[in-house]
Amino acid sequence: MSLARSKFLFFLSKLGPCRSTDIAGALNFAPRTVTEAIDGLERDKLVVRKPDPEDRRAKIVSITDVGRVVLEAAEHPRKQLIEEIFSALDDEQLDQMHDIVSRLVVKAEEIRKRKETESTSETAAE
Repeated sequence: MSLARSKFLFFLSKLGPCRSTDIAGALNFAPRTVTEAIDGLERDKLVVRKPDPEDRRAKIVSITDVGRVVLEAAEHPRKQLIEEIFSALDDEQLDQMHDIVSRLVVKAEEIRKRKETESTSETAAE
């Protein structure tokens, strides 16, 4: 399974049913790319589209049981690849990387919250 297909299935398995626009935003993919990917995944019975009860124009995409099985089968090779890549680092380097990434995640969350607050303030001012 391709990395892109794995990302889609992983995303759907973790977040549950959602709109294709949510997937596009979360994975930073163009909406057309997401639609084409969903078409292929649906054709292979890995996902299913259902009408959005809140918006008749939209569809909700969900992973199927077959999709979960395929995702599980892809998990072991993915973990092996990750372990092989990170084997280039010793324990101290892994600890440093963990610290750096943790700091970046905290900063990104601070920025997200600040922008959300700014956006809410701008909307209220209008």
